[in-house]
Amino acid sequence: MKPTLKYIELKSGFGDSGPAWIGHVEFSKSGRTVYFNGKAFKNMNAMGVDGGNHYDIETRDEYWISGIKKNGTDRHWAGGGKIMIDRNVVGQYLEMVHFTTLDKNRFELVYVMPTDKQKFIAIENRKI
Repeated sequence: MKPTLKYIELKSGFGDSGPAWIGHVEFSKSGRTVYFNGKAFKNMNAMGVDGGNHYDIETRDEYWISGIKKNGTDRHWAGGGKIMIDRNVVGQYLEMVHFTTLDKNRFELVYVMPTDKQKFIAIENRKI
């Protein structure tokens, strides 16, 4: 699968105001694991205790991962805080939401780290 632009928000310990990002994610062959910013997230079929639909394979923290909303309102209506957006996807994001500029009060430009998929494949496939 080719990289896809997604909204990612940490739910564990934060409710609807956790740190949030917009950036390209990659998927495993099965599509059940999402790779982003040096992390791997496993799909939990929206069964999370903290409102997440994925969990971090290493920390077990819950995250909400979803597509980009066309109207630019990716945060939950009860949430708050700036959304960190990968500098490399700003143009694509603006095109998707039909904005001309990025609102500096709502977004913070960041660099997203690449993810070593082999590290997580080894974690998931280790023998117990």
